[in-house]
Amino acid sequence: MNNFQNKQLYIGSLQNERVKQWASLLDKKYRDRTNQFIIEGVHLIQEALKAGAEVKQIVFDEERGLPHELKEESYASTPGIEWVSTSKAIMAKCTGTDTPPPVFAVLNKLEISEEKLFGEDSLIIVLDGVRDPGNLGTIIRSADAAGADAVVLGKGCVDLYNPKSVRSTMGSLFHLPIVEGDLSELLPKAKAHGATLVGTSLQAEHSCYSYNWKRATWLLMGNESEGLSQHVREQLDEAVIIPMAGRAESLNVAMASTILLFEALRQRGV
Repeated sequence: MNNFQNKQLYIGSLQNERVKQWASLLDKKYRDRTNQFIIEGVHLIQEALKAGAEVKQIVFDEERGLPHELKEESYASTPGIEWVSTSKAIMAKCTGTDTPPPVFAVLNKLEISEEKLFGEDSLIIVLDGVRDPGNLGTIIRSADAAGADAVVLGKGCVDLYNPKSVRSTMGSLFHLPIVEGDLSELLPKAKAHGATLVGTSLQAEHSCYSYNWKRATWLLMGNESEGLSQHVREQLDEAVIIPMAGRAESLNVAMASTILLFEALRQRGV
């Protein structure tokens, strides 16, 4: 622990400028302005460090102490990280949760090239207007678990760096490329690279189990209540339906995405 003690800075005032800056990251406009965001808890910080994300500060509750999982020498020696101990009140102010976590970190936003989207036989899930952070996080986790090559967030989606979105990914946002972009530009590029654009429809003639998920596919999933926007629907090459035996009218977008992603995983040989 001596290595950490030598590096630690203590901040105790709620009026400290650093504290105000961290707390402002709960607001999207400040995340966009600073190009930074906050992650909370030991697991997310470990995943960020393993992925080589640009962690700027790791801030922990002085009374509870630095979690033992983060005391490993490999973490202590990571260059460029500032270790800060602080009060429970500051932890609460900067995380916006009723029960503050023992530790949070400030990171630079992830930089992902769009070129990662156009690989041969790639499986990409594209979200159009998905507004719920829990749904977004679940879809990213499912894409990670199913071996998808990337996730694309079109305009109108909830912010990837919303604290609730980040928590819901359970670290998967560090495991695969996630690109925020304009679908009116990206979808034609995908087609030009040989990808098939597939969506869901209750009127579709083909089951999701008969579609060939082995070829390069961009799976498009829409808003929770309205589905895909009109201009995105017009770009589709194929539509599939998830067969249902019961009387449910439809599935939640995160559940439907997970079913389709794991059918792709099954067909692709796992």
